[in-house]
Amino acid sequence: MSELDRAAEAIAGAGSLALACHITPDGDALGSMLALHKRARAAGKTSVASWPDPLVAAPHYSFLPGLDQATKSADYPTAPDVMVTFDCASLGRLHELAVPARAARTLVVVDHHATNERYGHINVIDHDAAASAVIVRRLLDRLGWPLDRDAAICLYTGLACDTGRFQYDNTTTEVFEMARELSTFGLPIGAISRQLFEESRMAYLRLIATVLARAELDVEHRFVATWVTAADLASHGVDMDETEGLIDMVRRTSEADVSCILKETPAGTKVSLRAVSHVDVGAIASGFGGGGHREAAGFESERPIPEVLAAIRAALPAT
Repeated sequence: MSELDRAAEAIAGAGSLALACHITPDGDALGSMLALHKRARAAGKTSVASWPDPLVAAPHYSFLPGLDQATKSADYPTAPDVMVTFDCASLGRLHELAVPARAARTLVVVDHHATNERYGHINVIDHDAAASAVIVRRLLDRLGWPLDRDAAICLYTGLACDTGRFQYDNTTTEVFEMARELSTFGLPIGAISRQLFEESRMAYLRLIATVLARAELDVEHRFVATWVTAADLASHGVDMDETEGLIDMVRRTSEADVSCILKETPAGTKVSLRAVSHVDVGAIASGFGGGGHREAAGFESERPIPEVLAAIRAALPAT
């Protein structure tokens, strides 16, 4: 049996499901998880869905069906019958939910990251899939669980986010075929795209101006970086979860092949990396205990921003 077949068999035979995605989830993590969550409940399954504290999603994901049904970590099953993780390359990215993951009778990992550590009993991992949402669509098909509009909205969100609105190199024929199928459910594609990628509070726009003004361009390494401090967030009245799209502003720099956003957190520094060249930022992030894709990756560090930035710069190949 393939891993996909094994996953479908485990999920179909489960008395209950516990679903989880990584901390500070993005559109693919949330969309993938909620699509299976909604269809599992429609199939008569008991299902809970969650991610590590804080149980807050960025405001541009507020339209996702089922988001309001997320279960607090304190109420999450301690030893699930079948637990499924989405878009999560390592147990470390589950934080406190790693405890029930280790205790699960069957742990299914659904992911498309090349850096996935294959920590499940069943690992449904396809490095060539554009998004975890692509794998979830295959899984739903194998389960015989039909799509509905809510699941289509969730999967479309994952697909659009991880292909950069169908702009990245991972936008394959399979991606367009899946998008066509999802569009037949009457999705409000214009409204979804605006909320995901174009709609921001004025306070956030002013934060962008502050952050871009301090951006540094390293010509030797074709590298651009900037950072967000706790003081920036406080002075502009912006929450950290609103800043997810900042890296996409920085990666527009034509003189840079690698772009970076560093964010000050209570635990240290959170880093997002992007590449538009041969540089493998997934490998760089892995060196710091993180992971991701060749073109998009990230990690967290206990060190302050200046030290982390210097370390990243040292890890870059010279042009």
